[in-house]
Amino acid sequence: MIDYKISNGRQRITGVGSALVDILAREDDAFLQRVGALKGGMTYVDKSFIDDTLAMTSSPARVVPGGSACNTVVGVGRLGGQASFVGKCGNGSMGRLLCEDLEKQGVRATLFRSDAPTGRVLSIITPDAQRSMFTYLGASAETAPHEITAQCFEDAAIVHIEGYLLFNRDLMIATLKAARAAGALISLDLASFNVVAESRDILPMLVEQYVDILLANEDEAEAYTGTKDPARAIRDLAKDVDLAVLKRGAAGSLIAQGDDVLHVAANGNGGAVVDTTGAGDLYAAGFLYGLVRRMPLAQCGAMGSVCGYEVCQVIGASIPDARWRAIQSLMEA
Repeated sequence: MIDYKISNGRQRITGVGSALVDILAREDDAFLQRVGALKGGMTYVDKSFIDDTLAMTSSPARVVPGGSACNTVVGVGRLGGQASFVGKCGNGSMGRLLCEDLEKQGVRATLFRSDAPTGRVLSIITPDAQRSMFTYLGASAETAPHEITAQCFEDAAIVHIEGYLLFNRDLMIATLKAARAAGALISLDLASFNVVAESRDILPMLVEQYVDILLANEDEAEAYTGTKDPARAIRDLAKDVDLAVLKRGAAGSLIAQGDDVLHVAANGNGGAVVDTTGAGDLYAAGFLYGLVRRMPLAQCGAMGSVCGYEVCQVIGASIPDARWRAIQSLMEA
């Protein structure tokens, strides 16, 4: 396989997406049915729905900073990379929590402010480690297309965009155009199978015109390509982009450049999963960090695998400090 090298001479990875906090609750499948959750998927709701659902949980929930692209750049920052995030949050306590945490994690934040509450995601984690999400966008939904300019990305090697922005098409298009105008490569994570299904009329065109690096899990890839066969799906994902990544959990991942496909084994044999929240986001962190550090693609994939594995050993998308030190020691070995 011919290795992919970034040629713009930069190393910063800038994430764009919803500035959210994650609310993590452990419940069973019967609870999912009771509240009408789409297992493994994501549903937009209002704040009162989240409050009412939390009142039904069997134990107190955990609250931590979250959001897909935000999780990814936090991972980049913890790996020692240059990381930035662009989004919008509220002025209240949850907004302050988000800002303080990003700074602590080494992420340079451009957070536009709003009087609306900071957005939040209620993730219901079932015993099989699947997470089903209810999302209230709050302030993040008020991000205006004109606020996202090339200046937001002036030193970015890669602009990493979460697929959830497809629900605000004007904002997605403005972000893609601004990233391209800034001379950055564009990485898109497809985010959720229902995001893909509801964006079929525009998504392939946007990928073909703007996207350089496309990441998907198996459900998202099936929604995008129409096939469950991973060998066909990865080639279909790669046909209009420079690089495509198919994340397959315990089966590892596939990385495609043109017709060349590389298989990367799962870290830890894919076992001992506690919670899959953030697994794809942290895989992206390791993979993109490897790219900007000009590592071979096999090593980029291995970096993604180890980060994705480690986050599956904890509840939520925050890897403990000791495990980050272990990851960094593997990088240095």
